[in-house]
Amino acid sequence: MRFLLPLTLLATPAAAATGPFFSLSNTDFIVTIGFLVFIGVLIYFKVPGLLMGMLDKRADDIRKDLDEARALREEAQSLLASYERKTREAQTQADEIVAAAKAESQSAAEQAKVELEASVQRRLAAADEQITSARNAAVREVRDRAIAVATAVAGEVVARQLSADDANKLIDSSIDTVSAKLH
Repeated sequence: MRFLLPLTLLATPAAAATGPFFSLSNTDFIVTIGFLVFIGVLIYFKVPGLLMGMLDKRADDIRKDLDEARALREEAQSLLASYERKTREAQTQADEIVAAAKAESQSAAEQAKVELEASVQRRLAAADEQITSARNAAVREVRDRAIAVATAVAGEVVARQLSADDANKLIDSSIDTVSAKLH
């Protein structure tokens, strides 16, 4: 600042002017004086210090904004990492659930297959039992009818040809034969 005044006086067009420089009729002198007074007023009211303080304050504000932006960025990155981790965990859980559901469905299908086979076997066995029972009933019915018919025919034949004593002996032997075959 101290070198400003001599430099200002040397760099003015007043140095190139003709005539007395230190005269109130010289406009270059008046402009130089006005400029020096203006600079003096600025220095007196400490405007350069105020400007520097304002610039320093602005630099501090910018620095604070940058620090805050860095902190926010770091926080955003940590949140992003947390969400990515949670997404991976959720995907892993979903994969496990799908695998468990597949295994459970396969197990249920195998169980259903086994139960179906057992049910078919039970029904086949029941059908075999019914067929056997029906066949036995039919055989029994045919045998009973055959016996009844044979008995009736034999009774008629014997009644015509046999005497009462022979008929009684024949009936007793037939009863013994039938009862031996039925048991």
